Amino acid sequence: MINRLLLGFACGICVCVPLLASAAETADKNPPAQEQVIQPELDRRDVKLPHIDVDDIEVGFYVGTLSIENFNSQSVKGLRLAYHVTEDFFIEGATAKSIISDEFFRSRAFPITGFDKQEEDLTYHNISLGYNVLPGEIFLGRRWAMASAFYVIGGVGTTKFAKQSHSTFNFGGGYRILLNDWWAVHLDMRDYVFNSDLLGQNKRTNNFEATFGMTVFF
Repeated sequence: MINRLLLGFACGICVCVPLLASAAETADKNPPAQEQVIQPELDRRDVKLPHIDVDDIEVGFYVGTLSIENFNSQSVKGLRLAYHVTEDFFIEGATAKSIISDEFFRSRAFPITGFDKQEEDLTYHNISLGYNVLPGEIFLGRRWAMASAFYVIGGVGTTKFAKQSHSTFNFGGGYRILLNDWWAVHLDMRDYVFNSDLLGQNKRTNNFEATFGMTVFF
């Protein structure tokens, strides 16, 4: 009787051990899912990625006032073409036209040699190197922000008036505001330095210009 009981108990163990091993293996393969108790309520918003224009060529026009030393200030208008070599440096070419008058000297019976008439055209052409010193943004209210930059610039060129051509060095600075990714406005102040002997003595002159301009990138 005892032998039969022991035999039955051994058979039960032999059957249960494989079943327990199989159940443990199944549990390892399928771990219980962790239920998230707190569901976060997130107000997701649509993010609009800004379109950044990678065009490096800038072309436009400008108008303003040019003051020639020993003469009156006159309006000036010109064209500029710039190539942005890097984010910091750019090369600019400019050409402009103004008028120079010897009315002051004629009124004192001292007409200047080279002036066939009271007003003569003045033109200049130059090429300059610019550097963006303080790139940043300008804010209009809470919702509008536009990229901007202060820059310094200097270069060489020629200035022609009264039948003379003068080698000219220019330097100055400006402020550029990008209204969008292709349209910008400029405020510039520059000094055009050249030697002139129109008054009988060769003298270095400083000729200041203040302009407002608009350009486009492409």
